[in-house]
Amino acid sequence: MANTETALKEALTTIEGATGVALVDYTSGMALGTMGGSKSFDLNVAAAGNTDVIRAKMRTMEMLGLKGGIEDVLITLSDQYHMIRLLKSRGGNGLFLYLVLDSSRANLAMARHQLKRIEEQLEV
Repeated sequence: MANTETALKEALTTIEGATGVALVDYTSGMALGTMGGSKSFDLNVAAAGNTDVIRAKMRTMEMLGLKGGIEDVLITLSDQYHMIRLLKSRGGNGLFLYLVLDSSRANLAMARHQLKRIEEQLEV
């Protein structure tokens, strides 16, 4: 089992193209931990904004009567991919991993696979 710092470090160093990663509480919008990012890309601001994405999707699913859970959400920008993976592991209720990838270096299928593995090992 990995703690938050170990999991974030693993995501940033082992996922090809990763430029930032955060563990986020979507009930409060607060990042519980971040790594990477830059002066021009504040992971705390991005984490707070992406809680709205998750909340909106959950409301929509509820209105539609969809019973399945959200596994992950992918947002593609012209030069970045933003991946949001809801935690299903022990103690992960209300949390998600947020990963920012440089689209010119990333392999989405591998990034998704690796983030799932990291999520499964994360103990909050």
